[in-house]
Amino acid sequence: MRKNIIRFFAAGAAATLCAAISVTGKGATLTAEKPLAGITLSLEKYCDAVIEDITREEENDRENTTDSKKTTIQTHSSSNKAITEEEEAFKLNLVYDRLGVANVHNYLNVRKAPGENAKIVGKMTRNSGCNVYTIRKGWAKIVSGKVRGWVKAEYLITDEKAENRAKQVATLRATVSTETLNVRTLPTIESGIYDQISADEEYRVAEENITKEWLERYIAKYCTRKDLHGIDIDKMYQDASNWVMLKIDEEKVFVSKDFINFTYNLNRAVTIKQPSSDGSSGSGSSSKGSSIVDYAMQFLGNRYVWGGTSLTNGADCSGFVMRIYEHFGYYLPRTSREQAASTRSVSSSEVQAGDLFFYGSGSTVNHVALYIGGGQIIHASNSRDGIKISSAYYRQPLKIGRVM
Repeated sequence: MRKNIIRFFAAGAAATLCAAISVTGKGATLTAEKPLAGITLSLEKYCDAVIEDITREEENDRENTTDSKKTTIQTHSSSNKAITEEEEAFKLNLVYDRLGVANVHNYLNVRKAPGENAKIVGKMTRNSGCNVYTIRKGWAKIVSGKVRGWVKAEYLITDEKAENRAKQVATLRATVSTETLNVRTLPTIESGIYDQISADEEYRVAEENITKEWLERYIAKYCTRKDLHGIDIDKMYQDASNWVMLKIDEEKVFVSKDFINFTYNLNRAVTIKQPSSDGSSGSGSSSKGSSIVDYAMQFLGNRYVWGGTSLTNGADCSGFVMRIYEHFGYYLPRTSREQAASTRSVSSSEVQAGDLFFYGSGSTVNHVALYIGGGQIIHASNSRDGIKISSAYYRQPLKIGRVM
């Protein structure tokens, strides 16, 4: 069976908001987001090797021919029509056989084989997208990002419902085209370096089209004279369109468009890399550290709330870490800066599951995350993504701290 390239065109001018809807899934209410005009939605950037691999599997899995036929969707008739000017304003290009979207309150386990006892190889948070390969006996075989496995089919929405959900929740993301990239407090290389980001993560785009008028309003609201010291203001205004504003956690930063790529897409599954038990290679774990990680992972996908300390109703980064450790009898200070000061520093070669990664700008800590092993962290990131898993080096850590 060859791969189908299915194009869907969503009507509606760029400035038009998608109508808000309520979708019930494990008690969750999901609200439509405002689409961004003129951006291509690249759902699952499959490389040729992955496509060839899927094709070989299909040829070797003849007993599922009937199921495969049932799960293939037809191209919408609207995609055969001439593209109107209105449709061109908001275009979604989806490359897949069948789109699936995780319809859960927090997360959906991806398993190596169809069955409750099969090894967990990844997790899909709410509204993550996937390609549905086949559905058999209540289990769906999927590919999502770099994760391949099986999920319970009852927790996926597919076909037209999935397409409609994708149009509502897809967001503009940026990926770095270099190994690391400096991000700045204002859109000019004369501005101070706020942090460094890596090619291992997708970053949310907060403002793609920066104009002089927009930047004037931003500076008036958020900047001081000290922030503008040594900056050629007129030159910055002239070059503003060559920059983009990202949101890293809850911080707003600027990067040059020359070093990033844009995709307009859904979240994808994250691979779960289990830490080794021997304490070696920077991915080891004490027994207590593994227990802490297992407990923290229960809250993946839950809400981010600034100032919050509830693992179920909403927490910020330090509130999340504080409550996780409190469950095991360790009492940490309330803020990330205080938590950094109260933990013992360890090197990246000594890091173990349960350690804390602290991030910030200069020497000022403003974010904390819990290391889960395998080069990954879990953290209360931002109001859009909630509690999520990221690469431990999606930003440059200022400190790695150990509580125990």
